[in-house]
Amino acid sequence: MKPFRGITKSLSSSQLNSSSLLGTSVPSIPDYVSTPANSPASTSPESKKLHQDICSMSLKVHASLRTAHEALAQERQRLRDTWSGRDLHQNTSAQLNNLCSLAESVSSRCSSFRAPSIADSVAEYFDACDELKCASSSEMSDESGLSDGSSNSEPYEAHAMASRKYRASLSKAAAKPNTIKSTGRRTTLPAVCPDNSHVGLMTILYNNIGKDLSRVSMPAALNEPVCLLQRLCEELEYSDLLDTANHTDDPFQRMVYIAAFAISGYATAQFRNRYKPFNPVLGETFECIREDRGFRYISEQVSHHPPISACHADSDNFSFWQDQRWKNKFWGKSLEIMPTGMVNVTLKKYGDHYEWNKVVTCIHNVLSQQRYLEHYGEVIIQNLNSSVCTCKITFVKSRYWGADAARNQVQGQVLDQTGNVIHRFGGFWHEGIFCETLPVPQCIWKPNPQPKNYLLYYGFSSFAMEMNELVPELKPLLPPTDTRLRPDQRLLEEGKVEETDKKKDEVEEKQRERRKIMAKRGEEHIPRFFRKSLDAAGREVWLTNGTYWKIRENPGFANVNNLELW
Repeated sequence: MKPFRGITKSLSSSQLNSSSLLGTSVPSIPDYVSTPANSPASTSPESKKLHQDICSMSLKVHASLRTAHEALAQERQRLRDTWSGRDLHQNTSAQLNNLCSLAESVSSRCSSFRAPSIADSVAEYFDACDELKCASSSEMSDESGLSDGSSNSEPYEAHAMASRKYRASLSKAAAKPNTIKSTGRRTTLPAVCPDNSHVGLMTILYNNIGKDLSRVSMPAALNEPVCLLQRLCEELEYSDLLDTANHTDDPFQRMVYIAAFAISGYATAQFRNRYKPFNPVLGETFECIREDRGFRYISEQVSHHPPISACHADSDNFSFWQDQRWKNKFWGKSLEIMPTGMVNVTLKKYGDHYEWNKVVTCIHNVLSQQRYLEHYGEVIIQNLNSSVCTCKITFVKSRYWGADAARNQVQGQVLDQTGNVIHRFGGFWHEGIFCETLPVPQCIWKPNPQPKNYLLYYGFSSFAMEMNELVPELKPLLPPTDTRLRPDQRLLEEGKVEETDKKKDEVEEKQRERRKIMAKRGEEHIPRFFRKSLDAAGREVWLTNGTYWKIRENPGFANVNNLELW
């Protein structure tokens, strides 16, 4: 019980009762938040509006901290009362006597005995605080560092125990044989990634006070030489899981492989928290033909406001498509990225049509160089053509005080129509997935090894390293809108950061000019290779219109009119 006394004493009255500390606890808020700027630019309407918005946000932050301060004071008092209570000492003495007198069963008694911990008290406090601040758990701020969503730590401990078991199973499992043959493609980039430690979002905001931030070009040093259309293609790196699913007769086992594929798409993010992909311009496209993996892929930026990226891939075993829209929430020290589109996969042999959502991606410490990334939330996979089974996958949100080894936990269940669990699986989205309920318990997926010196090349996997490669025989077959022909992205890949910034500004300005011209004419951009439709649930979706590969084959993109994007 000594840790209780030490922590209680460490929360001194001056710390808990002095609200003056709240102002100094947020040193990252610039001085101009509390005092009007003296520069001439600050007198513009835009500057005043931004100043008012910042002040309003600062007041909200201050009010939130005050609420936390008061709740912590109440918690401190509760701990004091608990510690000084006679019942606690009596119960503790009785328990110790029982343990001493029953030494032969001490191990079993210890496993069932769980004394109150300061971690539980803190978790209880933060959950109550989050509940007060927002009505919906999906709107909870990560600024507390503990928006776990539950005041009971038992579910998290159950996840942690299961994850330890899955990690042990994964460590013993033999690596799955690599069925992908060597492609002869490149294994490095032309230049290493630039140092962007001197670039900070706070600096960018400060230097652009009074400007429309949607028109401010972010420095190229923050980018990686792939765009979002290519990032969607990276989700097919482990398409062999879909091939396996298409040759698995048991529908419950098929669902396990579909779930593993859904998880595998997040593995590429493990080392990709320092740079962001290029935003595609309206009408930009990307194709990817992988004979070694048996699929071909096409994507297009179909909308600019809001940004929507659509893609479609086909193989002899499956079809894969999605259109993704992203919503961002900036919480001051973390950035949440929330995809709103659905992922679809059909299997040719069985006629299955699987559909699932994506989880939240959060970049922590976004304003510093100690960033790390995690995914959290629930994925529900349904077979729209059969109700035999469904799947629920939980990406476990890490705790503030948790060890690094406890991050990135994933656990899932395949359920039958009555809700009975048929299969259980789990592991870590960056290490692998183990299924304990298959006829032969086995590791069903492990990420491929990272290439040599991968950290020097943006943390790219081998698959990502090949994404922007432009071989001479491919160039004449591509439409001029293909990402690999985008000049600013190519310059960044070659390590020419200053030239990239200039060319990036030109590409973005050309997009704005094209939009103005179309607005004057009363015209709207019509996507070339995708069409808008409604799915079975009435949601707006973008589906391939089937024209890309036909035009590519005959008459060829060199013989038709194309957009000039850069």
